[in-house]
Amino acid sequence: MAKPKIGLALGSGGARGLAHLGVLSSLHKHQIQVDMIAGSSMGALVGSFHAAGHDVETMKKVAKSFKKRLYADYTMPKLGFLKGDRVRQLVHAYTFGKPIEELQIPLGIVACDLQTGEKVVFHKGSVSEAVRASISIPGIFVPQRMDGRLLVDGAVVDRIPVSVVKDMGADIIIASDVSRVRKTEKAAHIFDVIMQSMDILQNELVRHQTIAADVVIRPSLETHSSSSFVNIEDMIHAGEKATNGLIRQIKQEIENWEG
Repeated sequence: MAKPKIGLALGSGGARGLAHLGVLSSLHKHQIQVDMIAGSSMGALVGSFHAAGHDVETMKKVAKSFKKRLYADYTMPKLGFLKGDRVRQLVHAYTFGKPIEELQIPLGIVACDLQTGEKVVFHKGSVSEAVRASISIPGIFVPQRMDGRLLVDGAVVDRIPVSVVKDMGADIIIASDVSRVRKTEKAAHIFDVIMQSMDILQNELVRHQTIAADVVIRPSLETHSSSSFVNIEDMIHAGEKATNGLIRQIKQEIENWEG
């Protein structure tokens, strides 16, 4: 009997994207195998590590030891404050310098062409370059130049890349949405202003959008900032808790699938 191919769409959300680790952890514990991943922005970074073969516990350790100051390579703000070279090097190291097409799990990485407004999806080529493009938050990271294009954050065009994982051949699609606006956000830095503005914009967009996934996981992250890498364990736990609550529904989708 054929089994359905399960696709996971990991959405954008800045630091809150670390809740995706909890989603992956819960799916693994309940023996739900993910056959392909599509990621936008922070979802692309988390997805790339997992697709490269890292187990969730290893990824949790990396996340908990993350220090933003170690990866903040400031530059003169002409196109962005951060060069992004250190993040690219981190991704290159943890994905073993492999191209996307050689990862253990098929992966799609979403970015946006700043000049044309087109969605750009990477299924092959350098993982680190594609992820670097996908996390290029406008105004914070210098856009990534690739193949004659100037690329920025995938969230600008596709916040939760459900259509990408569908095009990759997924039969059942699970989406992880971590983009909820923090209700008590106080802007103490220009980074906070930019991130909060993007959060509001994306929240407004999603009000007029239906996420066309079979199951949508929405961890409770309203008290967490998209620009602050603190309380990482709490964000991971929120992802795990939200997924645990939907395991029965996910298994039902798998049982009811007719190939």
